[in-house]
Amino acid sequence: MAEPGWRPRLVALDIDGTLLRWVDGGGQSQEQLTQRVHDAVHRAHQAGAHIVLASGRSPHGMTRIADLLKLPAAKEEPLWVVAANGAVVFRYPPLEVVREETFDPRAAVYAVLEHHPEARVAVEERGVGYRISRPFPDGELSGEMILTPLEELVAEPVNRVIIRDPEATADDFVDLMDRLGLHGTDYVVGWTAWLDLAPIGVSKASGLQLVADALGVNREDALAIGDGRNDLEMLEWAGRGVAMGQAIDLVKQTADAVTDSVDEDGAAVEIERWFG
Repeated sequence: MAEPGWRPRLVALDIDGTLLRWVDGGGQSQEQLTQRVHDAVHRAHQAGAHIVLASGRSPHGMTRIADLLKLPAAKEEPLWVVAANGAVVFRYPPLEVVREETFDPRAAVYAVLEHHPEARVAVEERGVGYRISRPFPDGELSGEMILTPLEELVAEPVNRVIIRDPEATADDFVDLMDRLGLHGTDYVVGWTAWLDLAPIGVSKASGLQLVADALGVNREDALAIGDGRNDLEMLEWAGRGVAMGQAIDLVKQTADAVTDSVDEDGAAVEIERWFG
């Protein structure tokens, strides 16, 4: 919890549901970064705070958000980015991977598929898109979709595996993972029946610790804002962890404070508290 007179030196920001909201237009949902959120991030940056994007997205799904934010500015040091829920830490631009954690996903994937045989499985094909076992619902993954036999998807170590069952719920996956008790693999359940399998001990917090060490910043001087289960470790790690207003109760209870929802520019509301 931040002390009186505290001001963040590092601002870690989730993307979907924190920086970006989804709005309907042209018959489909589209990402939207509001001007208020954009300006608040830039005020923090211009005041000397280190801005770090931290998301479950793959690297290629995050560089365009950095571009949307117009960070970094010309001649500035490359941005630090924590991708794939901490499994990949990179600088941008250009995209230069600093650390990548991988694991053998086979046992965990097959264990989940025993209970959800119709689920889709995906792994990143960096710079291209994803290799997928079956088509995902439209708009849920970015880039090119490459249909690949399941045994090939899990044949080599990977930094993350996505498992998605459109016929199930998030609670179904939470209950399943509690029962399975997988060894050597970490996991995060999303808003829907979306499961991210990850290397053991890897989270947004572990990725942010690497960044903080490189920048010479203590975790106590970090502000983190997020809305999902994959933000829990990050919110606990930071000196001040803030949940978005639309977050589930578990995320709100973990955070030090709760801001407004993404539809009310909650990230900007919190950043303006320190960089008004």
